[in-house]
Amino acid sequence: MALYSETVMDHFRHPRNVGVIENADGVGEVGNAKCGDIMKIYLKIENDTISDVKFETFGCASAIASSSMATELIKGKPVSEAMTLTNQAVAEALEGLPAHKLHCSVLAEEAIQKALEDYAQRSGTPGPVSPSP
Repeated sequence: MALYSETVMDHFRHPRNVGVIENADGVGEVGNAKCGDIMKIYLKIENDTISDVKFETFGCASAIASSSMATELIKGKPVSEAMTLTNQAVAEALEGLPAHKLHCSVLAEEAIQKALEDYAQRSGTPGPVSPSP
């Protein structure tokens, strides 16, 4: 069995939504010192809908694929729907990740949540509620 699904490999080789949005409405950056992955998500929001989303990721194939898929899952969606994105949804959309790489989907979820929190703070709108520890 291959380590990565065809979908993971496609999003790694041909990532969607790579880049920077100048004057983004929300920006979220997360990193994992243990593995060295760093993700930065940029959001452009119009009429409470994510009209554009871009990412920059420094990391492994799983990190790049997770960032790419996460942006695809929220692009064009209402902010309220993007707030509900989970790492499980990212991993499922990628047709699975190896157990030792699931943290990459967690980072993608966290980067999007941070970008949404940043948007909420900038715009004065209610943002996502971080889960209690």
